[in-house]
Amino acid sequence: MPLLRLLLLLALCLPALAAEPRANPSPADSARTLVLDNRPIFLFLAPQARLSPEQRLRRTLERIRELTPDDLSQPVQAAPLADSSLRGIALSIHGKPLFTLLADDLDPGDQLTLEQAAARVRDRLNEQRLAALEQRSPEQMAKAALLALLASAAFAVLLALILRLRAVSRRRLQRQPLGRLPWLGGKFDLRHFLRAAECQLVDVTALLCALFAGYVWLSYALGLFPYTRPLGRKLGDSFYQLLATLADDILSALPGLATVAMIFLLTRLLSRGLTLLCGAVERGQLALPGLHAETVGATRRLAGVALWLFALIVAYPYLPGAGSDAFKGVSVFFGLMVTLGSAGLMNHAMSGLVLIYARALRRGDYVRVGEVEGTVIELSALSTKLATSQGYEITLPNAVAVGGRISNFSRHGEGGGAMIASRVTIGYDTPWRQVTALLELAARRSPGADPAYAPQVRKLALQDFYIEYELQLRLLPDADPPGARDALHGEILDAFNEFGVQIMSPHFVEQPEKPVTVPAQRWREPPAGQ
Repeated sequence: MPLLRLLLLLALCLPALAAEPRANPSPADSARTLVLDNRPIFLFLAPQARLSPEQRLRRTLERIRELTPDDLSQPVQAAPLADSSLRGIALSIHGKPLFTLLADDLDPGDQLTLEQAAARVRDRLNEQRLAALEQRSPEQMAKAALLALLASAAFAVLLALILRLRAVSRRRLQRQPLGRLPWLGGKFDLRHFLRAAECQLVDVTALLCALFAGYVWLSYALGLFPYTRPLGRKLGDSFYQLLATLADDILSALPGLATVAMIFLLTRLLSRGLTLLCGAVERGQLALPGLHAETVGATRRLAGVALWLFALIVAYPYLPGAGSDAFKGVSVFFGLMVTLGSAGLMNHAMSGLVLIYARALRRGDYVRVGEVEGTVIELSALSTKLATSQGYEITLPNAVAVGGRISNFSRHGEGGGAMIASRVTIGYDTPWRQVTALLELAARRSPGADPAYAPQVRKLALQDFYIEYELQLRLLPDADPPGARDALHGEILDAFNEFGVQIMSPHFVEQPEKPVTVPAQRWREPPAGQ
């Protein structure tokens, strides 16, 4: 690992050969930089005698333009100045002076001695001299043109091969039969969508391969010609630097990713253990204080969410780029979304927790919530769904359910089936014992009634014109409460008609001629007992 990091750092440092010229020169530096065929050679910083740095640059360019091919065939020479009062190194070619590199031209930030800087400038001038000779050579230019044509032909063949492979891959994908996705249960078919995604992936891969081949071809072709060779080298160096940066970032991120993997693996094991523990409690194999079968599911989900959130908080600093501005911006964005949109959502979620942990409702209970009566078919974190006797499905937000009155007919102290009740109003001229006996008879005849529990009749209110009775009975565990109530009403009608008792309640508009009472001899008329 340390050796690989050292190689990557060396690769990053290779393109930085130009010590004196600025990588991103300012306008003032550009006016004082010696540039030959797109190659920066030297930056003049100090005046020499009465010449400013700009005048030194212009004089150097004039001397270079006056060089002959015979001069270019000789190497550039570097020698110390003969004047001992002036510290510098003179650069010349074939006995002709080019310019003088002064000690004051050195930038302290480059950390170079006068001899080192002169050697670098001499090497750049020699490289430029050879490039100029190559550019003036018909044989070298013809060879470069031929190699460029061959590279272009190879690029065209490679591009055609990429297009051919793309077409073959798409045809193979189209000929393959669409597989099934059993995990979707057949309710939603994603096969065509996935097939289109596969085709798009093939197109993107072909495009990336073509772009990479074009980049390599352009870098190679530009590097063949002396004038464009700096551009080709720059393209190649940029590509290698990108690869080195990516490799270094990947290697630097590996320890953090390993730590994140260990954190999430440990969290996964804890979550699995929590699921097994709660499953044992839910099946009744284990009893823990404070956990009930109705609430253990919600407890498992809440504990799982809290566990994973804690793992994410612990692992966040180890994620690659966790301290970058992009991560901070995304965190602020999601925090703003949660803040703005969580008021009503959290209200319903907390109301759902109240319903679950208060054990007021559970799936299969027959309940009345406000004015809605039905069987609970779903109790989620945000809403409660009821199936009514008319076959409707009604969704109640949990905040609405908690804010109203909840009557659970399936939950009572003695267990068993649901409790149902019916109310009738009978006039004062009918003996109350007879009405009680008629209601009990109808309850015993009603299908779905549990014979193990006796029906109960209560006199709820003595109104102005009638008495209000309530009949309550318990159903068998598998009985349907709406259907059982309908059958009970039919039995009540039949029982009252059988014994000639009027159900319709009287309403007086004037005082009757004689009091409406029941004489003692009629107090126990059938089916009432003695």
